[in-house]
Amino acid sequence: MVACVVVTAACGGSHKNRVAPTSTRTAPVAKPHLAIPVAPLTGLADPRKVARSRPAVTVKVNNTDAAKQYGIDQADDVYEEVVEGGITRLAAIFNSHAPNKVGPVRSVRKTDQSIVWPIGGIFAYSGGAAYALASINTAPVKQLDETRAGSMMYRDPTGYPPFNLFAHVDQMFGVGGTPIPPPPLFVYRSARAQIRAPKAAAFVVGFAAGYGVTWTWDPKSRLWLRWKFGAADVDGEGARLAAKNVVVMFVNYLGGVGVEGSEAQLVGSGTAWVFTGGKMIKGRWVRPVKEKPAELLDGHGHMIRLTPGQTWIELPDVSYQVSVLR
Repeated sequence: MVACVVVTAACGGSHKNRVAPTSTRTAPVAKPHLAIPVAPLTGLADPRKVARSRPAVTVKVNNTDAAKQYGIDQADDVYEEVVEGGITRLAAIFNSHAPNKVGPVRSVRKTDQSIVWPIGGIFAYSGGAAYALASINTAPVKQLDETRAGSMMYRDPTGYPPFNLFAHVDQMFGVGGTPIPPPPLFVYRSARAQIRAPKAAAFVVGFAAGYGVTWTWDPKSRLWLRWKFGAADVDGEGARLAAKNVVVMFVNYLGGVGVEGSEAQLVGSGTAWVFTGGKMIKGRWVRPVKEKPAELLDGHGHMIRLTPGQTWIELPDVSYQVSVLR
């Protein structure tokens, strides 16, 4: 309501000295701008603070054609790493969504401790070699393997081992992982911000052993569509796997790429290609310490900002070829 205020004054009772009545309208008090909370691992709006009220859950997931994947489309971020034999495996990170079925759950590798170190939380896997278990034991995560998970993991009787183990991620958030919420892995741009970079129609990450993946830009959905084994990548529930951003971090695999016991060197620096909004930005990744995530910097040293949404992080060896179609 607008208030009308009348001010009068008198001096010695003289009519000449009386101040004429005036009226002023007071401006309505502006409400303070309240920023909408965002999910730390996607940059998307989180008005109910769901993502900010729980830790991250990272699940190791099969990436062969021996079994269909479940739940990957609901991950905030997905890392693709090289393991023995040159095949790839996924580390899917959940925070914004809580799928009931994620998997097939597979074993831990030495690279995983460096992936999860900055975000902590819960790490779900199916076992692993002694050297890999010793490695993940150094990371600040709450571990859930098949034994410790209890009913939070289950075997699907319609499948066959080791490709029939799945995780109830929706039940895992409350087992004590910290911090809450997880810190962001990336920085994000506003929806209206322009991306000043060359266009990219598609690109191929040349993983070895037939595991190369192709990403194609779909202007209609404004997503990068994923292809593997020569076909569209579709999960067990028919969801088309796609991402808002794909970050290609070229890394050295200590011990030799594809060699058992090797590990992606994720502390230090290296070349990074960022695919976002149908554009390609060349730059570098810089990570001085394992406690902090890598920063993505463009050729001028400025932070590369991603499109809010799901991000895939590809970890090809520096010897692998990545080709881009303009």
